[in-house]
Amino acid sequence: MKPLKTYIGTALLLTIGASSCNNDLTEKIYSEVTEDTYNYSNAYQAMSIAYANMRNLISHTHWYMAQESTADGIVMPANASGWDDGGIYKRMHLHTWNSENPQINSMWNTFYSGVINANRVIDQLQNDKITVPAGITREALISEMRTVRAFFYWMLCDNFGDVPLITTRSEGLPGKTGRKEIYQFVVKELTESIPALSEERNTLMYGRFNKWAAKTLLANVYLNASVYAGETRWEECLAQCNEVIASGKYRLETSLSAPFVTENQNSAEIVFAIPFEENLAGGFSAHMFSWHAALKAKVNMLATPWGAGSAKGIPQFIDTYDADDQRLKATWMTGPQFAADGITPLKGSYDQAGKDVVLTNALPDGLYTGEAEGYRMNKFEVKVQAQGSLGNDFPVFRYAQVLMMKAECLLRTGKANDAAMVVSQVRARAFAEPAKATVTGADLQEGSTYHYGYVENYKVVDPGNTAAVQYGRMLDELGWEFAWEGFRRRDMIRFGVYTTKSWLSHKPNGDFRAVFPIPQIAINSNPELKQNPDYN
Repeated sequence: MKPLKTYIGTALLLTIGASSCNNDLTEKIYSEVTEDTYNYSNAYQAMSIAYANMRNLISHTHWYMAQESTADGIVMPANASGWDDGGIYKRMHLHTWNSENPQINSMWNTFYSGVINANRVIDQLQNDKITVPAGITREALISEMRTVRAFFYWMLCDNFGDVPLITTRSEGLPGKTGRKEIYQFVVKELTESIPALSEERNTLMYGRFNKWAAKTLLANVYLNASVYAGETRWEECLAQCNEVIASGKYRLETSLSAPFVTENQNSAEIVFAIPFEENLAGGFSAHMFSWHAALKAKVNMLATPWGAGSAKGIPQFIDTYDADDQRLKATWMTGPQFAADGITPLKGSYDQAGKDVVLTNALPDGLYTGEAEGYRMNKFEVKVQAQGSLGNDFPVFRYAQVLMMKAECLLRTGKANDAAMVVSQVRARAFAEPAKATVTGADLQEGSTYHYGYVENYKVVDPGNTAAVQYGRMLDELGWEFAWEGFRRRDMIRFGVYTTKSWLSHKPNGDFRAVFPIPQIAINSNPELKQNPDYN
């Protein structure tokens, strides 16, 4: 059993029970104990509900694929097995989503559920409704919940821009607060909370914000300050990264796969993770929406992946990898596929019915593909007899990202050679030859190797915007290291290519697409909310 999962599972059951309904609105009083009179004897169980909200994020109809499938690395096209679903996936690729796309509504609801739950726990802690364990201060627990709330507001700021700022348990209907002010609130909350957070990296703090995870969160906020607030904070980001590095609590794993195996909770590289457990805390199902159903036999799965799968690599991105980069095979499933015996070829069921499943790096476009076209997810281990939910914890932040944030800050402040040393450190485990792992400051100042352009029938027919990407090689490095980890949309926006370049079936569709629209259902229920610009 992984840490916090008992608490998370209990909290989830409590949430499900509270949300059930039989349409009988007659009030039934079963107990005189109310929220105001009940005291939690287990602080961690009380706090876990705010963390439990994070598990919802890692889904194909939620934050996870909204970050990846709207970017230039992964696409979710339809195929003969289905996967059109009313166009909800292709709209993300085409940047034609609207305020009723389920991914957008899911993000909004989960982010604010996290905020509301954190506000409630903060209030309960401040009013002595939660018993504080011996050896821990109430201030530390309040600071931890303020950090969790800041995490959700970072997500809101990043994905929606101007949003309501709610810091109490008030039931009012607030209007929107400007994106810059939300950014400033997050920075203030983290800056004030970090000193009281635990410095321990142990079982008790796993899946929770300790000081170093909070500093990594703050570094991420500073890294994107130019997007959120129109101001650069490279030095501030660098300072937070250096403190995490100096703590000595984390290190790069020698194995590329170590942070992504099923039992990855002991990885020295993971700074902050969302814990999953296949039975008690499920929801992480990347294999189910990426793998072809025939791949069930590859590891004798107990569940069957959905149809021919959908989420797959965009060939233009795959083509940027160095052939000797071991991250290519560690991240992407490629080529002929076999059963668990390693001998029996797996067979197709649709346009390749009866033929061997051979995953190819070729897509005619981003809208409809053959059942075996496109490389699939191989980053997260799918264990033998895996179920529909994986037990791998999802690494939101890992030490490699701390190093790469440091490198980017150095690069952007004129210290390209120093940046190259850090990037080379991250690359070292991906190349058998040390010389291949080494990059120079001049390399990082080059443009991207990505051949952007609009694709029809497997070929680029319109290159679109061909302007060089400033520090494009650094953007490439981020892509190779963090594919399938939910970084790509944010990185592309920061590097100025998310709304300006073409890839696969995507063409630029307006700079306003750098944020998502407020869900229509939220606007309908709150007259104080106004839609984001240009979405009307």
